[in-house]
Amino acid sequence: MITSMDTIVSLAKRRGFVFQSSEIYGGLASTYDYGPLGVELKRNIKDAWWRTFIHQREEIVGVDTAILMAPQVWEASGHVAGFTDPLVECKNCHHRFREDQLEAKTCPDCQGNLTEAKQFNLMFKTFLGPVEGNAAQTYLRPETAQGIFVNFQNVLNSTRNKLPFGIAQIGKAFRNEITVGNFIFRTREFEQMEIEYFVMPGTDEEWHQHWVEECLRWYLGIGISKDSLRVREHGPKELSHYSKATRDIEYAFPWGWGEIQGISNRTSFDLEVHSKNSGVRLDYFDEETKKHHVPYVIEPSAGVDRIFLTVLIDAYTEEDVISTEGKQTNRTLLKLHPSLAPIKVAILPLSRNDRLVPKAREVYNMVRSHFVTQYDDSQSIGRRYRRQDEIGTPLCVTVDFDTLTTDDGVTIRNRDSMDQVRVKIPDLIPTLHDLLSQ
Repeated sequence: MITSMDTIVSLAKRRGFVFQSSEIYGGLASTYDYGPLGVELKRNIKDAWWRTFIHQREEIVGVDTAILMAPQVWEASGHVAGFTDPLVECKNCHHRFREDQLEAKTCPDCQGNLTEAKQFNLMFKTFLGPVEGNAAQTYLRPETAQGIFVNFQNVLNSTRNKLPFGIAQIGKAFRNEITVGNFIFRTREFEQMEIEYFVMPGTDEEWHQHWVEECLRWYLGIGISKDSLRVREHGPKELSHYSKATRDIEYAFPWGWGEIQGISNRTSFDLEVHSKNSGVRLDYFDEETKKHHVPYVIEPSAGVDRIFLTVLIDAYTEEDVISTEGKQTNRTLLKLHPSLAPIKVAILPLSRNDRLVPKAREVYNMVRSHFVTQYDDSQSIGRRYRRQDEIGTPLCVTVDFDTLTTDDGVTIRNRDSMDQVRVKIPDLIPTLHDLLSQ
């Protein structure tokens, strides 16, 4: 069953994952705010990526570079002259579109005639200081990569890394897109997770293939369905000005295949142009051969917001189940990988009985020092299970009257299977650790 975008957008708002930005003023097109559960899921995605590609690899280090950079950076990189899309405007309704994304030569909204295409620069301009003018003009970065390239020599000198090595960054980028849409898939403010991996010239094609495989393995590791992923090679006309080859990892979204990550072979383009324009040598000295090399660069670049949307869609499940009363009913759940789930454990007292609440609170305080935990005592236990299923909580712990009078135990319910197991409270934390690591 294909999940509709309306279903995902409704769930995202209802459960506190994503809200329309400035909603009380009618919203602002293509801008979104992440709610209490959304900010946790987004943080978990970034943490999972950082843990895999930086903390678990000795040759990759991280940086956090400024959003605002000297305008010369963007002139040298080619963004000022070439970071453009072909813009056309309907002569009738005056709606604007990217020419290369239109299926016909007429307006898709009113079938009116279109103007000739003009090249539209995607960078947001801004000004430094109190006076607006060309001397004070700069840009909000359209990618995080350039902050890494201009710091190449600083990182190399401070870490003494040898080729191959990588520099990683997670951060905001901004593009004044002509056409936005599909919820958080294409927005003007977004977050990137990028690695610039520096290799010896001549080994770049081998490393390019390596990073395609590594990135695919990561998506499978966080629970994305293998059947919903594919790798697509860019044709010659698609390649960016700096790219020797680019492959996209795409996901089967409700509207069709869409890019969630690009892995590009940027050659030595960026280091060479910044070296030429700045006058600062950006290269690598090989101690063994006593030669200087300008490294080639393999760039795995992923969009956090697109991965967030991918995770929601891929995890969304509706299924028929038999209720505790023996009736067939439907439940909605997010089958999130435990490492990504915003809430790991929910503590649910069977009721708000005065005898149960203190014990449930005791268990809650114990568990939340180990896991992100939610306490929920509102409505029936069945409705609370369904609520936790819908936000992707892997495990629910129920405190009942047997906890008080019989066995000092609690019941752990699994989100996906709905199986339940009884454990003693002293054994609860190690049991939860085991179940969440499966």
